[in-house]
Amino acid sequence: MKHNRLFLLVVVLLLGAMVLSACGGGEEAAEAPAEAPAEEAEVVEEAEEPMEEEAEEPMEEEAEEAAPAETTATLTIWADDKRGPVLETLVDEFAATAGVEVIIEQVMLQDMLEQTRVAIPAGEGPDLFIVPHDQIGQLVEGGLIAPVDLGAKVDNVTPNALQAFNYNSELYALPYATENVAIIRNVDLVPEPVASLEEMLEVGGPLMEEGAIESVTVLPSEYASHGLHTAFGGYLFGQDADGNYLPDDVGLDSPGFIAWGEWLQQAVNDGYIPTTLDYATANALFAEGGMPFIVNGPWALGEYRDAGVNFAIDPMPTGSEGPGAPFLGAQGVVINAQSENQLLAQTFLTELVATDEIMADFQAQDPRIPAWIPTLETVDDADLAAFGIAGETAQPMPSIPQMGSVWGSWKDGLQLVMNGEDVTETFTNSANQIRDAIASE
Repeated sequence: MKHNRLFLLVVVLLLGAMVLSACGGGEEAAEAPAEAPAEEAEVVEEAEEPMEEEAEEPMEEEAEEAAPAETTATLTIWADDKRGPVLETLVDEFAATAGVEVIIEQVMLQDMLEQTRVAIPAGEGPDLFIVPHDQIGQLVEGGLIAPVDLGAKVDNVTPNALQAFNYNSELYALPYATENVAIIRNVDLVPEPVASLEEMLEVGGPLMEEGAIESVTVLPSEYASHGLHTAFGGYLFGQDADGNYLPDDVGLDSPGFIAWGEWLQQAVNDGYIPTTLDYATANALFAEGGMPFIVNGPWALGEYRDAGVNFAIDPMPTGSEGPGAPFLGAQGVVINAQSENQLLAQTFLTELVATDEIMADFQAQDPRIPAWIPTLETVDDADLAAFGIAGETAQPMPSIPQMGSVWGSWKDGLQLVMNGEDVTETFTNSANQIRDAIASE
């Protein structure tokens, strides 16, 4: 904030100088003869220094009264009830220093995407708004958001958050938070973390035989399973050297994905994992102490704490090809590509929002895994910090529009494999269904 006050002072002094210059040095100077007699000139010269001292304080007061710059533009920002109040603290500062009126309109995140897709093409959308990263592909392809240049401040953002908002090798947001799943372990049932998926079954099996638990784990969703199939080398879409997802490289029938399916089917057949692919069932069973492991995210912490579960957060276990890579989700502020005030929006975003103070306030309002490194380094919630560590291997959920064609076939394939259908045939069919759906778009 200090540099902003300094900037304001500079503006004030420049305005004062411009006013004096335009008036020819003040009213007294305007009334003085063009050429003063020598004696009068000496008197003026002697009086010059006291006159400047006497005039200094009124000039400052006059400049302070004129400090708010004349409004030259308006920025409209759509933000939710968590980020909005923080951004409100910047409104007066931007009006004073840049002469820009900032209007904050509260729009809930679940409504923002639908509303911006309607409002922006009609010329009525916000200049800045908030989105989850997985939507940027559709927004970019629709011409609705513009690239963001963070300059040197890009070094303050975690690499995985930058990668999440990367599309066609360009950055499209100022990220402020991330989230990912990890293994949440019941410490009373399993005191020490497990390193691999095989070890998970090895320690959970005896607990089942004793009747202490119902299952070793329950697979909550296809989303959660990304942190497991990647441990076998499976993937949804291939990536190029810059991390851009390739829609013509569908990986559900890749050797790694099939290897994961075979491991999963064997674990189901052995009774360690039920055939149910259901978040509600998995969540309830873990909260009740009926299983020692669940793949879940920080959104479940409150429920487990309320249930009195003694838990710990562990990184994803390894498979045949190394540690699993859970999905990463990110949230960020984007710029309307059709705004007439893109440069002002960019300035507001990079100079006022991309600061330690504002990012810390975002975190205080809504604790998450910060994407802003200085804020991340100050997180004092041990569970959030542990999710951050587990997220070091995370992969951003694909933001390409073709991801919409994946979910149904992916989930159906997993369920069929858990029900005992042939793994290779099932996942090959799933991959081909996705390819057909993409080709028909």
